[in-house]
Amino acid sequence: MALDAMIFVSKRLQRVAFAILCLMAAQLVLASCEPEPSAMAAKVTLGG
Repeated sequence: MALDAMIFVSKRLQRVAFAILCLMAAQLVLASCEPEPSAMAAKVTLGG
C-alpha cells in the first residue's frame, strides 16, 4: 500500500524533480564557466 502511494507520487513529481535537477545542473555549469565569482572574491580580498 505504501509502496503504491510512493510510486504514484514519484510518477506525479517525476517531471518536477527532473526540471529542478536540470536547473541545478545548469547553474553549476554556468558557475564553472563564468570567471565572475573569482573576480568577486578578488575584489573582496582587495577591499578587506
